[in-house]
Amino acid sequence: MTGVLARCTAAQKTTVPAGSVLMAEGTKSGRIYVLDAGTIEVMRGDTRVALVSDPGAIFGEMSVLLDTAHTATVRAVDDSTVFAFPDAAEFLRSDPDTTLAVAKLLAQRLHSATTYLVDLKRQYAGQSNHLGMVSDVLASLINQPPGDFEPGSDRLPDSP
Repeated sequence: MTGVLARCTAAQKTTVPAGSVLMAEGTKSGRIYVLDAGTIEVMRGDTRVALVSDPGAIFGEMSVLLDTAHTATVRAVDDSTVFAFPDAAEFLRSDPDTTLAVAKLLAQRLHSATTYLVDLKRQYAGQSNHLGMVSDVLASLINQPPGDFEPGSDRLPDSP
């Protein structure tokens, strides 16, 4: 994602002290952040989803593209610098190359998740417990109709 950094020259570069929250799970900011330097953690509830230190990494894109609340909390682990885009939707509309890079990133994530789920489906084929529901999850990923998106879980409907 270092190519995205080259497109950040007009953005506000901000120093983020260790422990600072860039975006909180369940809130809606309309912002995207691009990591310049440092380490950022992505937390979903009490679970660390990722620890990111790659310059050019993007945070907040799902919330902006789906027009929903953030599905995770993004926090600086150490003093970090980020480029901030307060009106991320406008930024993405104005820069097709960056939007394509974001689309590729999301496609890579979907590919990884689908590959993992296919592996689980093979391992647990025929099971009647929750692992046997992987086929349903895969089908819903593949056949997701466009329109309103509600993050969360049918099992835990109040959780983002």
